[in-house]
Amino acid sequence: MIAERARNHAGDNRKCGAKPCRDQEIEFKKSVPISAPAVAAAAAESPKTFSERIFTSTPVAMTMVATLLAGLSTSEMTRAQYDRSMAAQLQAKAGDQWSFFQAKRLRGSLQQNDADVINLDEAHPLLSGAALSGAFAEVSNFPSDEQAMTALAEGKLPSLPIPVFQKPLQEAVDAVAAQRPEPEIAALLKNVSAQELDEAVQACKDTASKDDAILQPILKAQDKMQAFVLASSSAPAATGVVSLKRSLVAAKLAFAAHRYDAEARLNQTLAEVYELQVRLSNLSSDRHYLRSQRFFFGMLFAQFSVVMSTFAIAVRLRNMLWALAAGAGIFAVAFALYVYLYV
Repeated sequence: MIAERARNHAGDNRKCGAKPCRDQEIEFKKSVPISAPAVAAAAAESPKTFSERIFTSTPVAMTMVATLLAGLSTSEMTRAQYDRSMAAQLQAKAGDQWSFFQAKRLRGSLQQNDADVINLDEAHPLLSGAALSGAFAEVSNFPSDEQAMTALAEGKLPSLPIPVFQKPLQEAVDAVAAQRPEPEIAALLKNVSAQELDEAVQACKDTASKDDAILQPILKAQDKMQAFVLASSSAPAATGVVSLKRSLVAAKLAFAAHRYDAEARLNQTLAEVYELQVRLSNLSSDRHYLRSQRFFFGMLFAQFSVVMSTFAIAVRLRNMLWALAAGAGIFAVAFALYVYLYV
């Protein structure tokens, strides 16, 4: 329609003089106003170049990147909190094992002290070794057990299995036992995996079960022997009932002291492995916390790029809504930095 009126206007100019033509031109310009929306609509209808498409899609793309980084930051923070809570649980388990260690060492010391007190009575000397085995052999109907008698006569435990670790793990356990500095232990833990620590814990528990399976029959046999001797009034003439009873009790107390000492060492090893698990979990928590912090900074930079690109579009299109959005984005980024630095 505008083009047709322009052609008619040009034809009228050829038919009229200069002044009427200028009047008609002024009238034509007033009758065909060109508004800003019409210009924007005409620009929108024109095909956009590749750079223009990149320019307009940048805020959307960077918003997606910021959302992704925010999700990663939250995920890493959640994992950091989980590892920290797991470290607290493992520390409680380590504390239980240290309590068992202290209790058994104390119990073993008391048993050994009682055995030493019995041995102080010079009027009734104690029998040991082959003499004790021979005295029990002379007692009629004595419930003798070869393994239990050997343990009492020799005053030591039978051969018990012990947990064996790989060299990197054993070095870390030794560092905990020696109370080495935390950076040194952390460096040793780089060569140890969480699976190896789990296997070490299970190995200690399996070793404890095997030790119980070996010692329980001996302990039961010793209890039967002690009950028989304490209830019996007959004994070899060379030793006497009192000396035989005292010798058996003292030997049993010494054996119990050795048993508690072995169990305490196993509890100590298990506690040290738990301590390594605590440290490994704390290191993992620190790592996830650092990753969460870095992802958060990346999200802030992405949000800043969204604000800048929104400002660029607002300037280009001269649109108030785009300008308000950019202003809100700048305020959000500034507020986040204020909270991070000062709150």
